[in-house]
Amino acid sequence: MVIAHDRLSEFVQHLSPGRAHRITPSEERLLAAAPVRWRARVDRRELLAHGLLGTGFAVACAIAIAASGAGTPAIGIAIALVLAFALLSGIEFQAGSGYTDPTQLVFVPMLFLVPPVWAPLLVAVGLTLALAPSIASGRLHISRVLAAPGNAWYALGPALVFTLADVGAASLGDWPIYVLALAAQFAVDYAAGAIGERLTVGVAPQVQLRVMLPVWRIDVLLSAIGLMAALAARGQPYAFLLVLPLGALMANFAREHRARIDQAIELSSAYRNTALLLGDVVGDDDAYTGAHSRSVVTLAVAVARELRLDDDELRLVELGALLHDVGKVAIPKDIINKPGPLDESEWAVVRSHTIVGQQMLDRIGGALSDVGEVVRCSHEWFNGAGYPDCRAGTDIPLASRIVSVADAYSAMTTDRPYRDALPEAESVRRLLDGSGSQFDPDVVDAFVVALVHRGRPRSVAPARVSSLV
Repeated sequence: MVIAHDRLSEFVQHLSPGRAHRITPSEERLLAAAPVRWRARVDRRELLAHGLLGTGFAVACAIAIAASGAGTPAIGIAIALVLAFALLSGIEFQAGSGYTDPTQLVFVPMLFLVPPVWAPLLVAVGLTLALAPSIASGRLHISRVLAAPGNAWYALGPALVFTLADVGAASLGDWPIYVLALAAQFAVDYAAGAIGERLTVGVAPQVQLRVMLPVWRIDVLLSAIGLMAALAARGQPYAFLLVLPLGALMANFAREHRARIDQAIELSSAYRNTALLLGDVVGDDDAYTGAHSRSVVTLAVAVARELRLDDDELRLVELGALLHDVGKVAIPKDIINKPGPLDESEWAVVRSHTIVGQQMLDRIGGALSDVGEVVRCSHEWFNGAGYPDCRAGTDIPLASRIVSVADAYSAMTTDRPYRDALPEAESVRRLLDGSGSQFDPDVVDAFVVALVHRGRPRSVAPARVSSLV
């Protein structure tokens, strides 16, 4: 199967509308996994996480109430607040494995209308009550109610700030306290969310932070409206209910938000599937190049894991390795498969494949534009003697430096028309000889360690290996 590179790029370009709605692999995993998780019974890891967070929440509330000596809230206003909170809690703006909703519209006046230390318990009750429709419809497994206390942790931050500051009726003059309370809410929310997601899904805290930032932006805006409701409720406690029609408007926004998330997940999948399609095209166009690219993927991913790169960088390495030779579909086959050495003009044609590869991926756009830069720089040398741009050191993307080492090793250890494969030990020694000149020394070191971990004999460069593992 031979397809000219310009025709191939034209074919796949329609799959991408550009760079809009980019989504990282880690965020995609969170977004896609959340609905499946919610419908399933909690597993052991989730049970442990919910147990720890729920127990901690109950203990913290008990201590706060006992230490404050606050009386119980008026039953009527408490019920109204819980019902309103539960109603707004059902309007979800999904973000990662968590969510935001317009409950700030009720939570803020709640801090003024009941003793603040009771607000976290009312929030927990409201969250539990809000789950009833989803459980009844089958969208949520009944065991998911165990998450409600843990999800109410965020309310403890502002409740403690209000209690310690002895906040009275709502007043714009106390705005510094309100800002501090909101900051405390976000801090506690992040800490509880990061612990919960780490225990249940294994998500890194920095990923959780990226997911929560847009949630907090919405909460900041809604908090201002919630404060207006609290000001209106100074003389008429039930006046806070006037914010409920705004919740209906927010429900429309929530549906649109969910549609954009679904589109982002679908688009991210399309980018990956397009990359896999291009990888297949490379394999169909030239069997050696296809097998070589798959080998480079395996080796490069092993090095990336050894370097402990995150999911986003790992995908960049994986796709960069898969497509590092995609530009070779434009190189004449009599040059690619020439049994003897190439002359200078032929080498110039071969070297153009990195630029051609980047141009193809840039035409697709989106996430594959980042992969295009990796492809362009995959033959740069650490000392600046490579091609096409003579970039050097850390100016070369890390993913490209990893692909360069994996590419060289795979090429040395496979048969070519003009030479036989080199032994593994000799190939590793050549990588070590090129460390600091052609290759990034840190990447070479990680590559050698990765080979040892894959069961390769320690006889390959024994002195260097023994110092690394």
